[in-house]
Amino acid sequence: MIQAGIIGGAGYTAGELIRLLLVHSKVEINFVYSTSSAGKKLSAIHQDLVGETELVFTNKINPEIEVLFLCLGHGNSKAFLEEYSFFSKTKIIDLSNDFRLKNDASFQGYNFVYGLPELQRETIEKATAIANPGCFATAIQLALLPLARKGMITNPVHINATTGSTGAGVGLSASSHFSWRNNNLSWYKPFTHQHLGEIGETLDNPKLYFLPQRGDFTRGIFASCYTFFDGNLEDAKTIYKDFYKSHPFTHVSENEVALKQVINTNNCAIHLHQFEDQLLITSVIDNLIKGASGQAIQNLNLIMGWEEDLGLRLKASIF
Repeated sequence: MIQAGIIGGAGYTAGELIRLLLVHSKVEINFVYSTSSAGKKLSAIHQDLVGETELVFTNKINPEIEVLFLCLGHGNSKAFLEEYSFFSKTKIIDLSNDFRLKNDASFQGYNFVYGLPELQRETIEKATAIANPGCFATAIQLALLPLARKGMITNPVHINATTGSTGAGVGLSASSHFSWRNNNLSWYKPFTHQHLGEIGETLDNPKLYFLPQRGDFTRGIFASCYTFFDGNLEDAKTIYKDFYKSHPFTHVSENEVALKQVINTNNCAIHLHQFEDQLLITSVIDNLIKGASGQAIQNLNLIMGWEEDLGLRLKASIF
């Protein structure tokens, strides 16, 4: 068993990470760091953990753990690593956007590898520090990556993606409050979302018109992308199925996909549809698992040389 530490343990992402690690056969949680909740039981904040663990939050760290998960707000991971030092062999998995871009990947001796396994599994296996992708970025990249690697994105891509309220984090704002989200739909950051940078670097910077939306549900991302495609639907299916055939969590579906198929799993389901010369690619993920904590564990499994799906054999409940 390796020892893991979690920094920023009170948020939704950390809550899912804790839940999954508690049943992981090769990881033991050594500490969960939270200055705002120090001394409280984890289950006092993450109520789904009642009866699952007696661990309490702490404001102290153990620098000799084997793996450190950073579940801090964007911009705070750098500050934390500047303040605290860890054992030279400690693996770092950061779930913020601090190290995702190539210009930010080197920091204090760490060389952060972009942690999208479907993009660069072999590089991740040799890494000691991971920049976990963003949730929108994961859904969109998995939708477009097979075309990009074939050099087949030759025209602008139009993207509409709707996320649940957990994507906004625990803290309340006017647009994340129940009275606003319920029975409502709205867009935000049109064409300027912060995940566009990492998506562009992965896909070799095609022209992307991305409209993110807030949905009136709690978790999941439903992303629709369409662009010119010089081929027929069977050609597209062959490209996608060949690309993802060795990846255990990304699946090309013959049927239309829906959020309930992937909620509470580390899966991404993709469906292809063609209209005239436009290929429509729909992808769905759970933003807290494949879009965050599950993918972080997937990356850890690869780094440690374990089965890629260890601790992540999760089934959706569609009823």
